[in-house]
This record gives sequence, C-alpha cells and structure tokens, in this order.
Amino acid sequence: MNPEEREALLREIKKTVNENIDLKKDIDDEEIKELITGTVFELSKESYINAADKHDLISIVFNSLRRLDVLQPIIEDRSVTEIMINGPDVIFIEKDGRVSHLDLHFDTREKLENVIQSIVSKVNRTVNESTPIVDARLQDGSRVNVVLPPIALNGPVMTIRKFPEKPMTAEQLVNRGSLTPQASEVLGRLIKAKYNIFICGGTGSGKTTFLNVLSNFIPPDERIITIEDSAELQITAIKNIARLETRNANVEGKGEITIRDLIKTSLRMRPERIIVGEVRGPEALDMLQAMNTGHDGSLSTGHANSPEDMLSRLETMVLSGAAMPIEAIRQQIASAIDIIIHLSRLRDKSRRVMEICEVTGCSGGQITLNPLFVFEEEGEAEDGRVIGELKRTSNKMINKSKFKMAGVCEDF
Repeated sequence: MNPEEREALLREIKKTVNENIDLKKDIDDEEIKELITGTVFELSKESYINAADKHDLISIVFNSLRRLDVLQPIIEDRSVTEIMINGPDVIFIEKDGRVSHLDLHFDTREKLENVIQSIVSKVNRTVNESTPIVDARLQDGSRVNVVLPPIALNGPVMTIRKFPEKPMTAEQLVNRGSLTPQASEVLGRLIKAKYNIFICGGTGSGKTTFLNVLSNFIPPDERIITIEDSAELQITAIKNIARLETRNANVEGKGEITIRDLIKTSLRMRPERIIVGEVRGPEALDMLQAMNTGHDGSLSTGHANSPEDMLSRLETMVLSGAAMPIEAIRQQIASAIDIIIHLSRLRDKSRRVMEICEVTGCSGGQITLNPLFVFEEEGEAEDGRVIGELKRTSNKMINKSKFKMAGVCEDF
C-alpha cells in the first residue's frame, strides 16, 4: 500500500467511524475499537489489506480518536527522550542523543490543538490565545511545554520531555561514564550528612535526572516536600513525601499559586528536606531562607553554564523580588548552599558531571568556591566520543561540620 492509498483509506475509515459514533451516548474505548475494527474489515472486502496494515490502520484511527493521535506511538517508544512539534506538519524527536525529523504530521492544525487541549485539561491547566504559554505533564510524568499562536508563528508548538520508565540510579550514571564511583560515593555521603546541594547546567544537561539520582541517597525515614512547576520528579524510595505543584491563574487572573507560595507553605508542613525542582525567579530568596532556617539537606536546580554563573544568576533572581544589598544576598547564598554540582552536555551528546564545588563562604564581598571534583578531557575517540573523567582535585574539603554532626565518614 503506497502512502497516497494509505492516506485515502485513513480518511475513509475516520469518516465512516465518525458517522457511526453516537455523540449523545457515552462510548468506551472497547466499543470505539470494535467499531474501527469492523470498519477496517468491511473496507478490506473491497480491496485487499494485509494483516499488518489492518493492525496499523486500527491503531492510527483509535489514537486519533481516543489518544494523542500520531504522537501516541512515539510517546510509547521508551527510547525517545524528546518530542518537538513545530506546527502540525513538522515533528522532530531525540533518540540516543540524536535529533531527527519524522515523516509524520497531524491531519489539520485543529487536530493538533485538540491534542494540546486534551493534555493540558487533564492537569487542570488552560492554554489559549490570551494565555498562550503553559507547562503541563502527561500521565507517565513526561514534561510538556506548549506555545500557541500568536506567540508561535508557525502554528502550535509543543515540546515533550520524556523520562525513563524507572528512575535512573547512581550506578547507571557510573556505568555511562557520567559519574565516577568515588564521586558517587562522596555525593551519597553528602546527602546523608544533610549538605544543601544545588545542581546547575544548561538545557538538556540532565538536571532533573540527576536530582532524582541524588534523592535515592536520602534516608527512607525522613519527610520530604517536593515543589515543582510541573510534577516530574520520580522519588520512589521515600514514603513520607508530599508533592506540591504550582497552579496558573484562571481566566479572571485569579487563583495563581507560585513556587514562592509553595515554599512558604512547605515550611509549615514539618519538612526535613525541601526539594525545589527548579528556581528561576524571586522564589530563590525563599529557597535560600528555607535552607538557612533548619532545613538542611535541601536540593534544587537552576540553569547556568558554570558554578560561578549559577551564583551570579541566583543574585539576579533574589534581586528581582527583593531590594537587598548585594553583599547581604551573597552572604545568604554562601551560608545556605554547601555544594554546587555543574552538569553539561558535551559535543558528543553525552551528559557529564563537570564539577563538584564546595561553597566555602564570602570573602572580600565575593562568594568563594573550593573545587572538589573537576572533569578533565583527555582526547577524542575516532567515533567522536569525548574521552575524559571526573577527577578528584588536591583541594581538601573545608566545611566538614555536617559530616561530624551526622556521624558520617568525612575523609575522601
């Protein structure tokens, strides 16, 4: 069956099925599937359709009516890590670190818009011309970002970041070369000793995945509060966990609940640790204050290209919500954050831990850093793979008080 015949057959099946669906009656998935199957078999009497094509046609039509249309098979493909829809006719995916164009499209722009509305409505979000940008998630935890016209010039744009079915472990990161066994063991001890840790990196560097990995080191008897724009963390080892998610304003501009609101609320929920998925604005000050007021062991992430850049960005975030002297802000940051971990996606598409730094304090009005582990590149393989390793520096860790208080070995 050539592509033109396939498209014509799909149109005919959809038209027949739509004509036979009683819109006034609740019809479940099984009934829909039976109706589609019956239609396909009837049409196969007129022209031969092999078994494989019949199965594909039934799946495509069912997905267009009850699932996410052409996206459904891609969503179900666990090897796909990112889906990028640039309007109804252009779909790209990331697989094994490589981005490729798919020969798929939505039948109409309206169909893509319907899929978008189906996704955002399930998490009580709204997106339309007056509020054309929204973050949402799928049932499997995949993160979704939508931008609609008139902001998006080439039609509705949707980006879906998928996560592994099972959360990544430190052992897997070591096997992939993203982390060394020594660094992994040290990070585990830092978490157990309740050091406040901030993860930074560029887009797609693996910050959320790494945050999940670090959460596996948290003792299972502690109470954790997670705070996110769209819930995507996969913390399975902790039973006493409260997951909080922001809420957008309604059509009247009311009812918005921000990360800042949630951090303030979390302080009244008896947290032992607070995990903020990402800080990107004034809520940085609330996060720092939480770290400074007895909630040791807290974790968060932010976008930056180096530990120094992350410190500068945190200063800017705090200033966007509070008129404070820069010296006071730097003092807050230095006393709140103990460790900064910098991640990066290298030119060979691999994700690596580039640096693990200790924040040692504020000296001469500047925050001082003590690099403990630094990635050293040693060359490049014939296939373009970057050869290198995260290596322990000669610097000794300065602030070991939390190790001693927790009874955790401080030597490394």
